[in-house]
Amino acid sequence: MSQKRNRKVIYSMMVSLDGYMEARDGAIDWSVPDEELHQHFNDFEQEIDTHLYGRRMYENMAGYWTNAGDRPEAAAVEKEYARIWNQSEKIVFSTTLERVGENARLIRGNLPEAIRALKAEDGRDMDLGGAGIAASFIEHDLVDEYRLYIHPVVLGGGKRMFPELLTQRGLRLLETRQFGCGVVLLRYARKAAETGV
Repeated sequence: MSQKRNRKVIYSMMVSLDGYMEARDGAIDWSVPDEELHQHFNDFEQEIDTHLYGRRMYENMAGYWTNAGDRPEAAAVEKEYARIWNQSEKIVFSTTLERVGENARLIRGNLPEAIRALKAEDGRDMDLGGAGIAASFIEHDLVDEYRLYIHPVVLGGGKRMFPELLTQRGLRLLETRQFGCGVVLLRYARKAAETGV
């Protein structure tokens, strides 16, 4: 009898060449995807069924994508992403939010315990968004795969994709891909994740 595979936590982020996911002023306009890259993200949504967010990233995503598909000027790839995103489950880790929107739920308790329980549930993989919440996941070694979408820009400062850590993390390269806009995808697996730990 085959052993059940745990769901993976995939941390994916648009990032500058020097490792920032936001500029000093919080700007992310340097990372707006073109149609090819946007379609890639839409296709990625078929691999997952759950988004994991901290408060800030959830509010940013919900503030835009909840109604993005209704905008007449929205491109077809945006409308498709909005439809998929609105149907996906969102899990928000926050001690300050009082409520969340449709297809979303709050978790306030022990993060490692909650994630281990989510990994053991039936379903597809989970996408982790936001550097703040990701820092906690990385510190507890709960990220199974990293997807860095490296943009051809040096920001010189801002919010880093990765936190400072006391110990190093060994990774294994899974894939590289270059997009027409100059973005390069680097996919890495956590070494322990190779054995299903």
